[in-house]
Amino acid sequence: MSSVKPFRKGSLHKMLPKKYLRKHVAHEIRVAITYFKNLVPVMDRYVYNDGTIKDMVCLTGTIPVLISDKTYNIPINVWIEENYPLVAPICFLIPTCEMMTIRGKYVSSNDEIKMPYLEQWNNGECDLVSLLQVMVAMFGEFPPVCMRPHPVHEQNSCDIC
Repeated sequence: MSSVKPFRKGSLHKMLPKKYLRKHVAHEIRVAITYFKNLVPVMDRYVYNDGTIKDMVCLTGTIPVLISDKTYNIPINVWIEENYPLVAPICFLIPTCEMMTIRGKYVSSNDEIKMPYLEQWNNGECDLVSLLQVMVAMFGEFPPVCMRPHPVHEQNSCDIC
């Protein structure tokens, strides 16, 4: 059973844990989902590399990226820690079964998104909408995913996803 709790409109502020700067974070999320309509805020469990687990707010869904004059919906998770906006969100690509991650300039081996905007995060100058806009621009230049090649002899419904 999943621990994901979606936010209902109007309840965003109330559902944020008290440790968050609730008014500020709720406002930034509302602005972000106004511009990026395919993102949804949820409460979920985040597992850090050291095994620590925390309930955190996550913007999950897709962002539209223009690559070679065609728009692709790139699936992402943007995890917002309780000390946001003092620290940058933790961002990941969430490729579908049909996608392969292109590791390199902005994507690590565990699908974490690493880009200068996140690494040089500055409270007061950086925000969620700008972060998402930078992702769209960067991914347009350096696509983070591609379609998985189909095998010559496809097997009958034997997907691993």
